Amino acid sequence: MPAPREAAPAGGLSRLPHRRLILGSASPRRREILAQLGYEPEEVRPPHIDETPLKGELPRAYARRLAREKAEALEPAPDEVILCADTTVALGRRILGKPEDEREAASFLRALSGRRHRVITAVAVRDAAGIRERDVVSLVRFKRLSEEDIAEYLATGDWRGKAGGYAIQGPAAGLIPWVSGSWSAIVGLPAYETRQLLRAAGLRPRHSQEAHA
Repeated sequence: MPAPREAAPAGGLSRLPHRRLILGSASPRRREILAQLGYEPEEVRPPHIDETPLKGELPRAYARRLAREKAEALEPAPDEVILCADTTVALGRRILGKPEDEREAASFLRALSGRRHRVITAVAVRDAAGIRERDVVSLVRFKRLSEEDIAEYLATGDWRGKAGGYAIQGPAAGLIPWVSGSWSAIVGLPAYETRQLLRAAGLRPRHSQEAHA
């Protein structure tokens, strides 16, 4: 796994009395993971970018590019730290995006049935000094899905807006007997790597700030 790209420190930024965390995502799951780490975004500012994969683009490169482009689309103020992320579901070289309808969600689930696939979450943290990045690859395996399993899951509606047509923290958990890697990254934000990036950007969690108050 590549080390985060460290930007050269900007003069005086470390002495700022307060740094504002801006979340470049509307995902409630990412906010929940940040809250578990002791971080509360002061603003949610989702960027708007074209998420179409490039011709021949591999899933890991795709996830990393999107996270970086999201961060690049948001210009931070001197006291702001922007956090962006992208979660990509990959079956081999195939990128499984968010299904357009129930029929496509069913086709994704049939393709994933009984097989291992990768979930790649890339994180980009931007401040006035530059962008720091990490990505995490986890493995997930679905049970062999019957048509009844698929129909029951689709009926929950939880597939909507989910990469690969499912969310591991929802009803799909009952169809997944095995995972390897970072659970929080599969949900949408790798907790360990995110904490490291935010600390490198000069942000400390609430409990740390309170302890030093």
